[in-house]
Amino acid sequence: MTQSTALRPADGSGSPPTGGQVPVPCWFMRGGTSRGPFFRAADLPSQTVARDAALLAVMGSPDPRQIDGLGGAHPLTSKAGIVGRSEREGIDLEFLFAQLQPDSNVVDTTPNCGNMLAAVVPFAVESSLLAPQGDTTTARVLTLNTGLTADITISTPEGPSGRYVEYAGDTHIDGVPGTAAPVTINFLGTAGSVCSSLLPTGHLLDRAEVAGVGTVEVTCIDNGQPLVIVEAAAFGRTGRESPAELNADEELKARIEDLRLACGRLMGLGDVTARNYPKMTLVSPPTGGGSITTRSFIPHVCHESIGVLAAVTVATACVLRGTVAHRLAAVEGNADVTISVEHPAGEFSVQLGVDPADPGQVAKSALLRTARLIMAGDALVPRSVWHTDAPSTEEHHS
Repeated sequence: MTQSTALRPADGSGSPPTGGQVPVPCWFMRGGTSRGPFFRAADLPSQTVARDAALLAVMGSPDPRQIDGLGGAHPLTSKAGIVGRSEREGIDLEFLFAQLQPDSNVVDTTPNCGNMLAAVVPFAVESSLLAPQGDTTTARVLTLNTGLTADITISTPEGPSGRYVEYAGDTHIDGVPGTAAPVTINFLGTAGSVCSSLLPTGHLLDRAEVAGVGTVEVTCIDNGQPLVIVEAAAFGRTGRESPAELNADEELKARIEDLRLACGRLMGLGDVTARNYPKMTLVSPPTGGGSITTRSFIPHVCHESIGVLAAVTVATACVLRGTVAHRLAAVEGNADVTISVEHPAGEFSVQLGVDPADPGQVAKSALLRTARLIMAGDALVPRSVWHTDAPSTEEHHS
């Protein structure tokens, strides 16, 4: 049983500041293939400006190494979660995901993160925001970033001191060593999470001009994550290159960024130069017995695996006849199907329910993740930062 000791209030009233710093209760969690600090919403400053300054201080941004904070010098380990109880009918918890960057002072709360979402319910139990219900605990979570809702189930068996979050188990997800207890995520109404609809351009297939390449066919789609899906062969690549090879391919990255900017406008997102979406996904035929091979850019760095909601969105495109993904995918069945999305670290299985009356609509999507509490204690924030009134860099869809 994990018992947290991070119980002091965020204003420092429960204990004196350490060296002029404010102790903030913090639970450091792995969610899927991401990790970062989680906070109770009530423990952070209520004003966005001060909250963002505190998060930047905790992570050690901006600095490429994030040497003065908890960040891991990579976008996948420069994330934070903020969770609170909900007063909305039918919702148990509200989750705000914050994407930070090692070398930037921007705190972006516009995108979703399905990996960090996997840690929300374990965190809520650990931090006493949520009481365990039985051998399993299910909570409905609203992601404040985009309005995405999911039912999340975790294991909470009985122990000598009561029910606790079980992290040990037999579930393996590629990109994470070993096995752990499953976290089941059932997404509700993910279509058009940021964009206006599942297919924000109104088409299964669009065409865009890319300098040095010519006309490129793409599928612009949003089933939890705005994605631009393009065949790797359109750029003269196999789609089986390693992330290191792709990250070193400056010519490719420049062309992908040109395409991303053009598709951002097509998707009704305007100028996406400073945004973390749409993400870019190169696809190719499967090679390991799965449904499709992917290389995902987030959006300027190639992912070592693939994000949860990116995998859901790619899988959705695989079952929609006429998309770039569908013509490359190996898909069997036309109702409830499991799509195996291959990525650099292995594969990611997504269960989709296709509406038999309308094969162009996905009725449900579900998947398994794992999570683990790594550390519980206090994150120390300089008192001068805690009271900052610098202008906010955040964007937020409620």
